[in-house]
Amino acid sequence: MPDSLVVNEIYLSLQGESTFAGLPCVFVRLTGCNLRCSYCDTAYAFTAGKRRTFTQIHTEVNRLAEPYAHLERAHFPPVINAGDASAQHRLPLVEFTGGEPLLQPKAPELMRRLADDGYTVLVETSGAHDISRLDRRIRRIMDLKCPSSGESERNLWENLRHLQPTDEIKFVIGTREDYAWAKAVIAEHKLDAKCPLLFSWVAPLVAAQRDKSLKAVPAGHTPLTRQELVEAIIADHLPVRFQLQMHKFVWPMDARGV
Repeated sequence: MPDSLVVNEIYLSLQGESTFAGLPCVFVRLTGCNLRCSYCDTAYAFTAGKRRTFTQIHTEVNRLAEPYAHLERAHFPPVINAGDASAQHRLPLVEFTGGEPLLQPKAPELMRRLADDGYTVLVETSGAHDISRLDRRIRRIMDLKCPSSGESERNLWENLRHLQPTDEIKFVIGTREDYAWAKAVIAEHKLDAKCPLLFSWVAPLVAAQRDKSLKAVPAGHTPLTRQELVEAIIADHLPVRFQLQMHKFVWPMDARGV
């Protein structure tokens, strides 16, 4: 049987997050996740999807990327401490997301094949799965789950040993308790010396996104507005990149395939 993955959707859009924000990107959203974070906005990918062979997925990625084929590799500023002086990448980027893309054991092999094909491949992962099995060319955007997610006990701390300067750590922050926790974790593990750090504000879910399986925010947490988060970052002189999910300011909050 040919290698295959269960895929929720594949589409071309602009990267809405990370240090690559704003660049064209083909998203491969895989089905399935073993976490139920309180703020999850892609619960539709928990179960919905169709099994597709590696060849079918690769062909679709190439089809969506074809209009960019005439371009030279794009030059843009390198990721902080990336050690990648040229910072030239084939456009569009390709990102594996979910759900949780590392939940499917064969996913790393398709990522490797796309990297072999010349793509800059990103993966958005929860931080609850081993990232060491990924090809070193794959740029890992790894969450460290903050307390308000309801899933912070699932963080696989061993992953910190495997991070490269081209990777990124994302803290999704919705409460004052999240901010204090993230600040302490950065200091304890000296994360600013490892790779770029992202502080992503939790955008409130719309009614259609509130899946009943999501964890509740722990009692006693105090919500933090995006302005309060920015002001705290500035006041504490944190070496982090604040980010918003850009796509949610362009399309409706619950739009899919964007």
